[in-house]
Amino acid sequence: MKAVILAGGFAKRLGELGKNMPKALLPVADTPIIEHILRMIEPITQIDQIFISTNKRFEEHFKQWLNGIDNSKIDLIVEPAMEEGQKLGSIGALQFLIEQKNIDDDLLVINGDNMFDLNLRDFINFYNERGSFSFCVYDTHNINEARKMGVVLLDQNDVVMDFEEKPENPKSTKVSTGIYIFPRNNLPMIKQYIDEGNTPDRPGDLLIWMMKKQKLNAFSFEGKWFDIGSTETYEQAQKEYAKEITSKRF
Repeated sequence: MKAVILAGGFAKRLGELGKNMPKALLPVADTPIIEHILRMIEPITQIDQIFISTNKRFEEHFKQWLNGIDNSKIDLIVEPAMEEGQKLGSIGALQFLIEQKNIDDDLLVINGDNMFDLNLRDFINFYNERGSFSFCVYDTHNINEARKMGVVLLDQNDVVMDFEEKPENPKSTKVSTGIYIFPRNNLPMIKQYIDEGNTPDRPGDLLIWMMKKQKLNAFSFEGKWFDIGSTETYEQAQKEYAKEITSKRF
């Protein structure tokens, strides 16, 4: 299995914070967001390589950051986009990576603006048991929050019955978190999805498309999860992780 961290966005909703710095390198509790993700991935021996997908505009930022960490398992993949209108989109960037690296393996894919305390081993074990496409969901327990995200309705066996992007009337408070495992035999579907003219920038649309062709499994987890998409959620994550560090000191 290989891991992919998608970090190719331009963080428009973060305003000045994201203007000259990739979102994944913004610090939370004095540590870049992407390093929090790497700490979750690194203990998993099943993962033999980690790809970080970014854009041309932020290439040097990531190269400088990589110089300061153990990057023996990390490979930086750079799409040619220099501005918002040129970007491939998260699905397009994933396909670009698959083609550039001739990937033929299961893929753990994580959005680079994710903060979570999920034990990824538990998720991978769930995937291994199911043997087919799986993704992580989180219960917001809040209808208003769910409206802003991809809302998931599950049956009693954790199989997806319905998926809606930012619905006005959510059928559930469980949402997709941007953490997926694509089996190797599903990888050609990503190209098929793009070739059919579907939007390359919203993973939720890919999931809706895939639902028509196969069963999707959802792994629910609790604890902390932040989608750092705005200054508000960034500040929330800062406060939460600062509290965690303080509690560990005492």
